[in-house]
Amino acid sequence: MDSPPLNRKSRDDLLTYHLSGYHPEISNRFPVFAPELAMENDGFDRTLFETLFKIESSHFWFKSRNELIIQCLKKYFPSARNFCEIGCGTGYVLQGIAAENPHMNVTGSEIYLSALDYAAQRVPNADLIQADICRFPFESEFDVIGSFDVLEHIDNDMLALQNIHKALKANGGLILTVPQHDWLWSSYDDMACHKRRYSRRELLAKVKDAGFNVIRMTSFMTFLLPVMLASRLKKTPDPSTLLSVNRAMNAIFYKINRIEQMLINRNINLPFGGSLLCIAKK
Repeated sequence: MDSPPLNRKSRDDLLTYHLSGYHPEISNRFPVFAPELAMENDGFDRTLFETLFKIESSHFWFKSRNELIIQCLKKYFPSARNFCEIGCGTGYVLQGIAAENPHMNVTGSEIYLSALDYAAQRVPNADLIQADICRFPFESEFDVIGSFDVLEHIDNDMLALQNIHKALKANGGLILTVPQHDWLWSSYDDMACHKRRYSRRELLAKVKDAGFNVIRMTSFMTFLLPVMLASRLKKTPDPSTLLSVNRAMNAIFYKINRIEQMLINRNINLPFGGSLLCIAKK
């Protein structure tokens, strides 16, 4: 028999799951809701987390995406008091959100325990749990939920979106990013165990079918699309090589993305790009 959805009454109750009918394992201080997936899942190379932890804070792609996410959180959900990230990985996004919103309660949910170790270093005051979004133990809990380049990893992405909808409070917000365009599929998608890259039409339909009202959808990583296309010609399985960029080009790409962010912040929706951004409300 399934346990009832968890509705946390206060921040201090996050670890007191038994009060709501939950009895998760505690592993390395993290509550574990899906232990069978905590160490191994779908062949994903967990050593990639170490690479990401080392490069995210300086890599143009991650820095630019973080700034866009924080910009959207402030613009569309300025009164949010708690935030949950699905698939928080090494905690890079959570760290940025917590720094910009010091009074906000932040929760990170991640399927891999090894990633949570890194997240705890970056965001020591965050509530971090190991959980599977397809069996997410919350209902009407969060003001805003974010999921950033995670949905493409999930076989049943509709169930994931429905569970996000259930975990949000009334009028709660969703900030979602996914990779775009099947024709951009590369060895990196294979290495990352992606199930799909999304079209705008597909993502819009699925978010609406999950019960959300879509406020905005735009492409991003648009100005660098020619660079992405050129990189697809290279075939290398080494994740550190796939994510590497020399310092000068990294700085140039970052400045290009800053211009793109300015346009998006001025409500200009970009028609194509390496990624899609979706803002929606319950």
